[in-house]
Amino acid sequence: MKYCFSFFCCLLLCFIAQATPSKNGGLLIAPGSLDEHGVAILWDKLQGIDKNEYRLYLNGKQWSITSKTNLLLDHLQAASKYTLELRVQKNGKESRLGQLSFSTPSMGKRYSILDFGAKTDSQFLNTKAIQLAIDACTAGGTVIIPKGYFVSGALFLKSNMTLLIEKGGTLKGSTVIEDYLPMIWNRFEGWELNTYASLINAGKLDRKGGYAASNIRIMGEGTLAGGGKKLGDAMIKANGLRSRGRLICLMNCQDVNIAGLTITEPPSWTIHYIYSNQISCHDLKIITHNIRNGDGIDPDSSTDSYIFNCSFDTGDDCIAIKSGKNPEGFYVGKPTVGVRISDCDFIRGHGISIGSEMSGGVSNVLVQDCKAGALLHGMQIKGTKDRGGYVKNVTVTDCQLMKITIFSNVNYNNDGEPAPNLPVFENFLFKNIDLSLAAEKEPAININGFKDPAHRLKNVRFENIKTADKSSVVVNDAESIKFINVASTNGNKPSYSITNSVGVDH
Repeated sequence: MKYCFSFFCCLLLCFIAQATPSKNGGLLIAPGSLDEHGVAILWDKLQGIDKNEYRLYLNGKQWSITSKTNLLLDHLQAASKYTLELRVQKNGKESRLGQLSFSTPSMGKRYSILDFGAKTDSQFLNTKAIQLAIDACTAGGTVIIPKGYFVSGALFLKSNMTLLIEKGGTLKGSTVIEDYLPMIWNRFEGWELNTYASLINAGKLDRKGGYAASNIRIMGEGTLAGGGKKLGDAMIKANGLRSRGRLICLMNCQDVNIAGLTITEPPSWTIHYIYSNQISCHDLKIITHNIRNGDGIDPDSSTDSYIFNCSFDTGDDCIAIKSGKNPEGFYVGKPTVGVRISDCDFIRGHGISIGSEMSGGVSNVLVQDCKAGALLHGMQIKGTKDRGGYVKNVTVTDCQLMKITIFSNVNYNNDGEPAPNLPVFENFLFKNIDLSLAAEKEPAININGFKDPAHRLKNVRFENIKTADKSSVVVNDAESIKFINVASTNGNKPSYSITNSVGVDH
């Protein structure tokens, strides 16, 4: 009975938080996004009305009307003060939700890589020229990759700078492994180890340290392309699967904005940030066809990250939220906390995942207003009994998904000794989800806890879920699971298979 009471208290608090906007409407500047001419703004979604029509006023003049919970303000003036007001249209009347004031910085110096000897030539290696431009860049400055095709090896960014790839410009990673030496201390698949450098690197990995680099922007309307499968295969052959670099790797970084680019052909994961804080990834087009471990974005033992307005067409997980693996991840003990994913289009890939490396813990994840295409898993929370750690306080709302799965026994990436404790999976809310396109041959909802009664999956609520006519639901090793208004558009309820579970209400 105590579990049932705590479960409904938790849900009541969650619903109150969703129904009542936070102070100032939750208006905030996406970390790292404020520059001389623009800024990305986020705010809380207002629940309880049929249609949200957010109206934003900049310095008293209407700037935009949108149904999203984010807005990119561009064409601003440098070194200028602005006040943004958020209002909502309801029942023919406007009401104010919040207000935010900010000032754009002064114009920094601009450094074209052409002035440092770079050449738009597929046979010319530009690593030295581009790194010279980065090293010369003064605080607040911008290194420009102009229109053209520029091949490079590993590059190392520093604090207080922007790397801008202009429209028509491509920064292309070399396929030669020697261009990513020396090896650097890194983390991959839950282990800290030496790997090749990535194409774009920032910071230095230190599980005990603070932030090594901050206030960095990687942005533009151009393309960032890595060395792809050819480079990844060469790295595997030379030093093993986990030696590969990423396309963008942030280590112990803070206040970083990655925006606007088409990003493709990584040697493994595309954007990976570790032990970092306040990271924004938005308005990106991520494509990783035929790439082994071609994840899109991997927040790893990091806090307060925002992923929005991105499209994913990937060969693996579109987004994979991680925090280390088995004993190492458990004892490092750096959780991933506060991930907000909104208005994203998951075209192809494995889906949105939490895990399988989650030994440091994962909590406070929000996924809202996203669309999923032909995904292998849809929304997936995954781990093994050896992981330790926890996944808790996950909310998925107002999304179109193909499947919802919670796996407690994945059959891969489980080397090493087990953590001292079993994991805990608890407090998940799935609300206003369209699963009507899920394949009928497999369960649309498949949730599995751990067989130890003290570590059952618990406190999960499914509300307003639209299913296919002949859908099925599987519940194993779980406690306090609620299904409310789960049915097809024709009113047909799914079939339920419930094993070793208590307090399952459907």
